[in-house]
This record gives sequence, structure tokens and C-alpha cells, in this order.
Amino acid sequence: MKWKSMAIALALLALALPMSAGSPKKDIVDTAVAAGSFQTLAAALQAADLVSTLKGAGPFTVFAPTDDAFKKLPAGTVETLLRPENKEKLKAILLYHVVAGKVPAAAVVKLNSAKTVNGQEVQIATQDGTVTVNGAKVIKADVWASNGVIHVIDTVLLPKD
Repeated sequence: MKWKSMAIALALLALALPMSAGSPKKDIVDTAVAAGSFQTLAAALQAADLVSTLKGAGPFTVFAPTDDAFKKLPAGTVETLLRPENKEKLKAILLYHVVAGKVPAAAVVKLNSAKTVNGQEVQIATQDGTVTVNGAKVIKADVWASNGVIHVIDTVLLPKD
């Protein structure tokens, strides 16, 4: 039964993604910027000096929160995190969204957890055709980039302090 649920989740994720989503010619950063719904993430990557890292060879899997996901944070949180004195905290949060290696949706649905680049694990669950990462819903999966894959999520993941 568990495999059936995962197969359904994978099929739903595949249907939600247009065949043209992502471009193997663009890296993760350029792919996210071109999508237009990751302006806050792009600004945060720049403030944390992580742009060149995520433009590197990788491969990386990024659970990328949308601009709307950042809007769910308490008022003033993003502005505070973007300040130079909070660079290390911002970096830790952003790296909590990154897993080393290319982990497509077909592999994600088989996982219970994944170790992030910041060293902490995220919990992965599949239920009723929905995949979540620490409770954040994957709203679009398998957005391919030249150096990895992006899975779009609806909530910012916050690591333990």
C-alpha cells in the first residue's frame, strides 16, 4: 500500500510539471531567477554569498521556497535576515534547503529524511499524493537545471538553532 501511495504521489508531481520546466542549459540559480517566483530566494542567496556555490558544478537538490513562502514568515523576518550581521544565520537557513546530489522526485518519495548541506536532516513524508519536507508541501517537482534539480516548496524551512 505504501508503494501505491508513493507511485500516486510521483504521478501527481509529474503531471503538475510542464515538460519544459527547467532548462538543462541553466544552473540552479539562473533557472530559479528565470521562473520569476523566487526573487526573495535570489536576494537571500546573494546576501549570504551563496550564488557562486549554487552556480557551481554540484549536483545539488534544492527545496526552493517561493516568494509567497517567504511572505508566510513573521513580518520583518526577511529584512532582518538580509542584514550583513545576520549573514551566517541566513546562510544556515538557505543551506538547510539544499541536499548534495541530484535527487529527483522518484527518489524523494522513497525517502523518510535527507541530510542537508548545513548538516541537519529534513523529514520527508508522502501522504495522499502529497510530498512534504518538514511539513512544507512540494508544489512542483523536478525542475531540472544543468547542475541539479529544484523541488518548489510552499514554506521556508527553518533549521534547529
